[in-house]
Order: sequence, then C-alpha cells, then structure tokens
Amino acid sequence: MQCTVVAPTRAVPGALPTTRCQNEPMADVRETKLPGVGVRHDFTTEEGDDIGVLVHHDGRREILVYDSDDPDKCSSLVSLSATDTRTVSELLGASRVTEAVAAVQQEIEGLAIEWIELAPSSPASGATIGDGMYRTRTGSSIVAVIRDSQSIPAPGPEFSLAAGDVIVAVGTTEGLATMRDLIRD
Repeated sequence: MQCTVVAPTRAVPGALPTTRCQNEPMADVRETKLPGVGVRHDFTTEEGDDIGVLVHHDGRREILVYDSDDPDKCSSLVSLSATDTRTVSELLGASRVTEAVAAVQQEIEGLAIEWIELAPSSPASGATIGDGMYRTRTGSSIVAVIRDSQSIPAPGPEFSLAAGDVIVAVGTTEGLATMRDLIRD
C-alpha cells in the first residue's frame, strides 16, 4: 500500500493537506474546516464534476454538486440524516467499522456539541434564553453565543438572542436535534 500527502489544489481558507492510502486509484480529496459548521470534503470526479460532502458537527451530511460554470455555487444539494448516510454508505460498499467506533465513543461520552445559526425568521430571535426554556425542553444547554464574531460564554437566562447569532449548545444528540428544531422553526 502506498500513502501520499496531497496538497490543496486551490487556495481555500482552512484547506488542509490530505493523506491518501489506497491500493486502487482514488480522487484527491480536499478537506476544509468550516468553523461553527463542520468539515467539507471536496473532490473532482473522473468526468470533471466537482462534488463535496459537508459533515456537520452533529453528524448530518450534505452532498454538494458544484455548478460547472461557477465552482463556488451548488447546482444541487442533498441533505442526509444519519440513517440516510448509513444507507448510501452501504450501497456504495463502504466499511461501517469507523462509524461503529464513533457510535460507541458517542455513547460512552454521552455528549455532543452543536453550532446553530439563528435565522431572522426563528421564533427565538428577539427572545431570551429563559423564554425558550431550552434546557427544560431539550436537556441541552446553551454554553455560548457567537455574535458578530465575538464569543459570549455562559449566557444566562436573561440573555436576548438575535438573528445571526450562532448558538453553541451541549447535550445528547437527541436533545440537540430537538433544540435545533425549536430554534429553526
């Protein structure tokens, strides 16, 4: 088996070199960390199409197909739940070993962290954390808010949320999913 380190092919902020170890040829995968969101993995298919997979901090995945005329624009986006991701992975013949190890680690630790952006249409916009009763309703805690690139650690129940805030929450995967639904509705 031969391993090589592949440098990013274009100047993208946060792009990291990728290590590739394969017996069979594989496309070079470019990895970009997206603070507050997750990690995006991009590659170019043999036919020249640019494809990306966005792995959110909470485990959700999105498959991105970039526009051939504008590489910064998506011509198609498919959102996948954890179950959908496992199904596609199985159909494509991927190993589930890594996923099983991650699931065991998640169960042992019992906690996850998520960054949730507050849209202007969110019912939480203009309300306080206490108004939302998020800890009571979800079992998850809002541990910080990022507003205008400034971190506000440990906001109290009187803290008013505003459109554009990024809420940093800690809890179980299920609790965070419920919080995300409450905040995004």
